[in-house]
Amino acid sequence: MTSFLTNLPNLKVYGTPTYFIYLLLAILPLGISLYYGKRLVKYEFLGNLVFLFLMFDGQSFPQLLALLGFLCWQTLIVKFYLNYRRQANQSSVFYLAVFLSLLPLVIIKVTPALIGQNSIIGFLGISYLTFRATGTVIETRDGMIQEIKTYHFIRFLAFMPALTSGPIDRFRRFEKDYQQLPSRQEYLQMVAKAVNYLFLGFLYKFILAYYLGSRLLPILEKQALFYSPHFTWYLVGVMYVYSLDLFFDFAGYSLFAVAISYLMGVKTPMNFNQPFISKNIKEFWNRWHMTLSFWFRDYIFMRFVFMATKKKWIKNRHLLSSLGYLLNMLIMGCWHGLTWYYILYGLMHGLGLVVNDWWLRYKKQHLKWLPHNKLTTGIAIFVTFNFVMLSFLLFSGFLNQFWFGSHILNK
Repeated sequence: MTSFLTNLPNLKVYGTPTYFIYLLLAILPLGISLYYGKRLVKYEFLGNLVFLFLMFDGQSFPQLLALLGFLCWQTLIVKFYLNYRRQANQSSVFYLAVFLSLLPLVIIKVTPALIGQNSIIGFLGISYLTFRATGTVIETRDGMIQEIKTYHFIRFLAFMPALTSGPIDRFRRFEKDYQQLPSRQEYLQMVAKAVNYLFLGFLYKFILAYYLGSRLLPILEKQALFYSPHFTWYLVGVMYVYSLDLFFDFAGYSLFAVAISYLMGVKTPMNFNQPFISKNIKEFWNRWHMTLSFWFRDYIFMRFVFMATKKKWIKNRHLLSSLGYLLNMLIMGCWHGLTWYYILYGLMHGLGLVVNDWWLRYKKQHLKWLPHNKLTTGIAIFVTFNFVMLSFLLFSGFLNQFWFGSHILNK
């Protein structure tokens, strides 16, 4: 039986036109029912199961088993802590619940660095599901969540459109949205937006990202490596092309997830909002991968600042916020992976946020004469854009090969 399952073809999520045909046909009855003011809960549940199976069958079947185990693990933790929170509020129990919720993600991130291979409990999308579950534990501690039905929580975690690629939703927002059916007029507006997001996602993912990542980037990387470790303009080309490919590929996936969610009557939050027109690095993180950025801001940065203020660890608020930025972005870098370039990428953005705050204070105090016009705004956007491009070159891991690859020794 296991051999049969592992030999089945796998349907790559948002990867081919065939997937979209199957998906749109499957959710058509949901759209019709929503148009008439009803939600087909049982049909949606069955469809969700079918697409989860199609996403993780074949060679990815072990990931499906890991996903099912993960859902059981997180549900037990959330239900346990909810029942405990109704009676008591010890910090040690809260920290234990958060640790246990994060533990599967920690294991799969640490395992490659320790033994050189991926963990057997990993699956595509585990980071996004972990952040959803851990956020639910935290909001339960804060008293924002008073009741969680088991099936509702599993439905929230395993919501098919956003399971593998995000965005990272919050339980309270999702549950309220799910329970409150849109009016016919509102749903028609959601469908119109979904169609627009689908076409834009196709442009991003299947045209721009394909050309940049599959056609242009390999040529530039090959030329840059030929001259490595010496700088050439090919390396600059790699920097810009990789960064734009990263954006269009990820933004395309996110648009697909939001579009399908809208068709299913759920307003999943957007993940990108024109990040490359940001005037500073803080604004960039308010526009780039927003659900992840806001998750880290709310649950790491803000809580660190609150605790440090409450415990009076640091009195200087500028120093406190700077340390918060560094901690926040360092953890984000480590989340991507325990490699030098991911960690340095996180520190680079942490330092960028620190310098940005310092510059804004300095400009306010000493450069009041500096005009705010299209020229200065354009310069700010240009500097921010290129800082981000440089950080993405580091993030890509290409420099690891460019500087330290074995090909250098074989020239």
